[in-house]
Amino acid sequence: MAIAPDPRDAERRRIAEMAVDLTKQRGEEVTLGILSAEAGLARRRLEQLFADDDELFDAMAALWFEDHIAIMEDVIASELPPNRKMYEFFLRRFRVTRERYLADPAYFAMICEQGAARFERVRSYVDLADHYLCEVIAQAQADGFLAELEIDEALSLINQMVSSYTMPEAHLYIGDRLTEEKLARIIDAIFIGLSGEDGGARGVNRLRIAN
Repeated sequence: MAIAPDPRDAERRRIAEMAVDLTKQRGEEVTLGILSAEAGLARRRLEQLFADDDELFDAMAALWFEDHIAIMEDVIASELPPNRKMYEFFLRRFRVTRERYLADPAYFAMICEQGAARFERVRSYVDLADHYLCEVIAQAQADGFLAELEIDEALSLINQMVSSYTMPEAHLYIGDRLTEEKLARIIDAIFIGLSGEDGGARGVNRLRIAN
């Protein structure tokens, strides 16, 4: 038997959606006070649903990341080989972010600023993405890729290599240089050559006597 949705959760979501719309209209962050005054909502009822402005922000952030979470769960559950799975893991979220940026660059920039200012409140979404990526890494290693790397080390290296495709603010500065083809090449490079083997890039660690 399906569990009926919690009416309180439904109302919190409805009001969070209103706050998002109002933020777009005003071009600035919306607080509980602003929401009450401009949306005609009783301040007392708002405070029963959101303890403070931070909780309102949390509800709006949940809406922002909802599509990303659904994408990650869908990719993880797929039967794709690990290289395709990793590509889709980043590609599909990148497309969502790019579409949001192109739809309203000014609002997108404001959301980036708010997210940076309250990073600790959105960190859990970053941690969740890392958790799912670790699952893809584990599958890749089971298939012989990313050899001699601890999962945490592989996670850190891969995140650094694809950071331009996962950091929303990158669209504000280099958006036109971020392409799906480049992302595919980065993922191919990861699967072709990323390993724990020392390839000599750091040079030798001892002097050699010239012959």
